[in-house]
Amino acid sequence: MPKRGYHHGNLKQALIDAALELIAERGPTGFTLSEAAKQAGVTPAAVYRHFKGREDLIEEAARQGFDMFADLMNYAYDKGQPSAMAAFEATGRAYLAFARSHQGHYIAMFESGLSVNRSPELAAAAARAREALEQAAADLIAQVPPEKQVPASVFTAHIWALSHGVVELYARNAPGATTPFSPEDLLESGVGIYLRGLGILSPD
Repeated sequence: MPKRGYHHGNLKQALIDAALELIAERGPTGFTLSEAAKQAGVTPAAVYRHFKGREDLIEEAARQGFDMFADLMNYAYDKGQPSAMAAFEATGRAYLAFARSHQGHYIAMFESGLSVNRSPELAAAAARAREALEQAAADLIAQVPPEKQVPASVFTAHIWALSHGVVELYARNAPGATTPFSPEDLLESGVGIYLRGLGILSPD
């Protein structure tokens, strides 16, 4: 791939963009800082002006990803208002769309092995993303009979795990994972079963 070069003041973002491409192609441990520098069109020494090591570079990619993810979740939630169900369904579709459109970010966020508590900035971005999903979940939980209610955080964890599983197995062409159904259909039907169990959807 030809060197992209960079304008003065844009070196940090050029390196992040290069890393995102490499992460999507090779995974979070499949490249070196020198390769990220080469991809960005700069010398390896230039990397250390902004990042101490590869993990710092991946951390910043993840932080940006969580910020983008939170913005998208909030937009989807607002678009579905005033219906709690429409808002919840919109966030599910947005989750899959983000995972497909921003693979480098998604991998950095969820598959790099970095703790979200590695830095206050990363923790804050991850928390904002989770809060966006919990808001949609809390709206639906409010419709559940009191004896069947679960905390919104638990609801969110279940749906997030289901969404992540669909992404990993079926939205990113995992080896050996085949199904005649689209990822969207799988997620919708899985969430539907969960919601029927809580009494949010009728069992018909």
